Amino acid sequence: MNLLSTRRGFLRSAAAVLAAPALATSIRPARAGTTLTLGHGAAPGNPRTVAAAKFAELVSEKTSGRVTINVAGAETLGSDAAMLTSLRTGALDFTANSQGATSAIVPELAALGLPFLFKDADAAIKVLDGPVGQELQKRFEAVGVVPLDWWDNGIRHLTNSKRNVVAPADLSGMKIRTPADPMTIDIFQSLGASTEQIAFGELYIALQQGVVDGQENPLANIESSKLFEVNRFISLTGHKWESTPFLMSKIAQARLGGDLEAVQAAAKEAGQLQRKLSGDKATEVLEAFRNNAAIEVAEVDREAFVKATASVAETWKQKPFGAFVGLIEEAAKA
Repeated sequence: MNLLSTRRGFLRSAAAVLAAPALATSIRPARAGTTLTLGHGAAPGNPRTVAAAKFAELVSEKTSGRVTINVAGAETLGSDAAMLTSLRTGALDFTANSQGATSAIVPELAALGLPFLFKDADAAIKVLDGPVGQELQKRFEAVGVVPLDWWDNGIRHLTNSKRNVVAPADLSGMKIRTPADPMTIDIFQSLGASTEQIAFGELYIALQQGVVDGQENPLANIESSKLFEVNRFISLTGHKWESTPFLMSKIAQARLGGDLEAVQAAAKEAGQLQRKLSGDKATEVLEAFRNNAAIEVAEVDREAFVKATASVAETWKQKPFGAFVGLIEEAAKA
């Protein structure tokens, strides 16, 4: 090797070293072939399922195929709680999860389910688009999770296998399944029912076998999971609204690089679809239930339910994050 060749090789190496810091600090798109996984617990046909598939489609379009999202629904990756654990460790990249399970890692989230706080999803999303949502964003990021959007898990209603429930007293002696959500537990205990926590994937069988008498869910979930087959009495309590937090792991966020904005935009667009589908589905399902002779749909004494659950908000204001509970209440009144 002559001296000229040696000098040229040295100069090429030096140039590469000098360029390295600039390359390391630039924001690059995700590498071609990046595959991420989204898990959720909803059944086929549920608005959450449809929106998750739309999210995967939009991500592929917006990243020109650089990022692929594999969607695993119907609890194929485990319960909501298990998926949250996987999300925080980086074993799972995204989840459209339940508010109850998610409140185990961000307790303040459960306060969105204060009884009779929101009349519909639009009112709740308006609150989440302001300071309340900003505060929740900080709390999620502190535990390694990034909220991408707030999907709609609907206004929730009561079903049971025993009798029509139109007043709180009608719940006396009933055992009601709730998710592992402290707010929902407090609501039904204030109404005089006993509660039991059962995974959603096991709920149909638990109702069928009489392990519990009833449960509460939005109409879309009651329909898509066929819960009306084993709970023929449906009471339109409208006792709370719940979000479906659409979450991303911070580990996945780091992998996306310059494609992060495209993924964020896809989540927002899919969220708009999900909320519309959720509202439309609730209207469609209610009409179908009312036209089904095998089902009894009852209106309830709303004021009696509001009065019976009034103590729940006061109890929650005594928690360490009571100021945040107050912030949500004030924002909901605005």
